[in-house]
Amino acid sequence: MCNNSILNDPSCGTADHQNRRTLLKMAGLGGLSWLTPISQALAIDAERNQRKPTAKSVIILWLNGAASQLETFDPHPGTDIAAESKARPTAVKGLQLGEGLEQTADLMNDISLVRSLTSKEGDHERAVYNIKTGFRPDPTLVHPSIGSVVCHQLENVDKGKIDIPRHVSILADRGAGRGGYLGDQYDAFKMYDPKNPLPDLQKRVKQDRFDRRLNALEFLEQNDPFKQPKEKKFKFGDPNTQAALRMMSSDQLKAFDISEVPVGIQREFGDTPFGRGCLTALRLIQSGVRCVEVTLSGWDSHVNNHALQAGRIEILDPAFAALVRNLKMQDLFEDTIVLCGSEFGRTPEMNPAGGRDHWPHGFSMALAGGGIAGGRVVGETSPTPKLDPKNREQDLKNVRKVEDIHATVLNALGIDFQQELDTPVGRPMIISKGQVIKELLV
Repeated sequence: MCNNSILNDPSCGTADHQNRRTLLKMAGLGGLSWLTPISQALAIDAERNQRKPTAKSVIILWLNGAASQLETFDPHPGTDIAAESKARPTAVKGLQLGEGLEQTADLMNDISLVRSLTSKEGDHERAVYNIKTGFRPDPTLVHPSIGSVVCHQLENVDKGKIDIPRHVSILADRGAGRGGYLGDQYDAFKMYDPKNPLPDLQKRVKQDRFDRRLNALEFLEQNDPFKQPKEKKFKFGDPNTQAALRMMSSDQLKAFDISEVPVGIQREFGDTPFGRGCLTALRLIQSGVRCVEVTLSGWDSHVNNHALQAGRIEILDPAFAALVRNLKMQDLFEDTIVLCGSEFGRTPEMNPAGGRDHWPHGFSMALAGGGIAGGRVVGETSPTPKLDPKNREQDLKNVRKVEDIHATVLNALGIDFQQELDTPVGRPMIISKGQVIKELLV
């Protein structure tokens, strides 16, 4: 029983909270010398597992709506579950990708696959939350997305170095990364097709008049008779607005302008909003942005699966491949992790409408760069699955969970994903419950 005051804190009482921090705190108490060997072992373990960061940034290619693993990263040609979908060889002997991923196939020495991802969420909205945060939805709080965690944890490193948002979502939808309990200052900055300039960044009046407007607004904020004293805080003194003002006058805004890029390079990515988004992601990473998410929607193929998937693959392939090639050419590949995947996969069986339905019981994700080895495959799905609803995992080898992707990425960035962060109400929350997928590491 926890009688000592230091033991009567929220960390005490459950196995989940008997973590390294709690045990070390306990071991420091007089009279608890029995814990000294444990604390020493934990310290040795921490030192052993402390890896030098191999990555600095993350690019997420988000295939919104759920790409079919059988037509993309985990084909089974010639089987019943393929339903006549085809595959093509890659640069890695024995490894195949779905038909249409021609350019990506040639780069598989630089890209690895996890083919045995599972989750418990088969609804789009809940599954998107699960993939982007590493947690299932919880009615008591909102978890931060992986990009928000990265920006929060590396904030001190970035101070004074970057004026534009460090977390950006291109072609954003409702599932854009959120700061959750870390605060809305870590929400992703949303933008749409990069061929259009960012709105509302150019002053519509001269600087002296703009400054007078700010001063007038400050006066109104401070002297509003309908506001309580605690509310009379000048709006432009808050961090978000100050950041917006810095952004408006920063040279780093040029990173959003792809018109400066040679036409030949623009064509590599494809003349599509997604292709332009991937090119913009490259430029943002060059400028020091920590996390960029680029969304390609339209993968939800309950009807006419093969044609819908093929149409999306035609857009994905050149953009994904060009991103990897250009990261390498500009010596950014080893500093940048690229993730490509969806909220879940699609059923091995076709439905009567020629579509594939939702399938969280064995889907795929591609990873590259930032200390991730290339040419590797983690996990396996059966070409002749039994599809027993009581034992889905019997059709998989080396099952991996969604949170394992989070742990692997955060580990590569040098972030202690097992540490606990306090929510605004003082509730300790671990960053990730996942395990590093060691087979992916260089």
